[in-house]
Amino acid sequence: MNRRKFLQLGSLSAPLLLTKKTMANGFDETIKPIVVSTWDSGMAVNEAAWKILSLNGRALDAVEAGARQIEDTINCCVGLGGYPDRDGIVTLDSCIMDEQSNCGAVAGIERIKHPVSVARMVMEKTPHVILVGAGAQQFALENGFTLESTTLSDDARKAYEGWLKKSEYKPVINIENKKQNGPFAPNFFDDGSVNHDTMGLVAMDSSSNLSGAVTTSGMAFKVHGRVGDSPIIGAGLFVDNEIGAATSSGLGEEVIRICGTHLVVEFMRQGYDPETACKKAVERIVKRNPEKAKTLQVGFLALNKKGQYGAYAIQKGFVFSVKTDKENRIYPSKYML
Repeated sequence: MNRRKFLQLGSLSAPLLLTKKTMANGFDETIKPIVVSTWDSGMAVNEAAWKILSLNGRALDAVEAGARQIEDTINCCVGLGGYPDRDGIVTLDSCIMDEQSNCGAVAGIERIKHPVSVARMVMEKTPHVILVGAGAQQFALENGFTLESTTLSDDARKAYEGWLKKSEYKPVINIENKKQNGPFAPNFFDDGSVNHDTMGLVAMDSSSNLSGAVTTSGMAFKVHGRVGDSPIIGAGLFVDNEIGAATSSGLGEEVIRICGTHLVVEFMRQGYDPETACKKAVERIVKRNPEKAKTLQVGFLALNKKGQYGAYAIQKGFVFSVKTDKENRIYPSKYML
């Protein structure tokens, strides 16, 4: 073999070696269908999504079903059972995005049980991407949704009463991992200090199409009208059917500042595996304000077109759930600080 042929062969084999080396999770072939979601509560969410994915259903239908599952559950962070704002009002945020970059969202919507389904209607029935507040509620009612009670859940009421003692927002990093009696136990201390986290999920169906959804009741005891990253396309959720999808959880203001999930997908476009792409987005947040980063939590979760997944967080404690036909488990995320 002469030198020219040797160099040509080497240039052809290098990308193959790089692909093999950077494959996440040891997969040598595309894994589909698959759904990944934030937190341990994602196990039940994934099961709801899997009922659709396992029957060769569409990823969009699967992520909506998964989000609706947790919206039906009285828990700390999602749905009408979530914690209120500082005026005692529960407001919900949600978004959804499909493989064709169609997307819809609602923010600050009150008394509607399934904001993710309202978000999908915004996507499919209007020329808009996001509706907010009273307008979002009006749209929901015009499309068959009904008003639910304004009564706080028992957990939310106790937490709100505790918060009113001092009326200050004092988040505790990863308080969701200090729970007692299972994944949906109350996430608050006696003084009302509390943290909130979002349910985000992304999925790929048997046709290799990606979709994602996010739903949350937002930051506990927030200023009325506050909106975080969850309903914002490119912040709390982004899907690019050529590359992959990403979602986030944690302090939404910091995710918005870097257009976090869009950034993760762009890093995957550059060839990074999902975990590394998430890590680089976390690095962007930490670099912007290292001292502030010590006091907050943000985690990113990503899925690429090979069915490879990964996550990365600022602090220890972020976990995510994975469901395929070969695995169904919770993984701890790697972290920076």
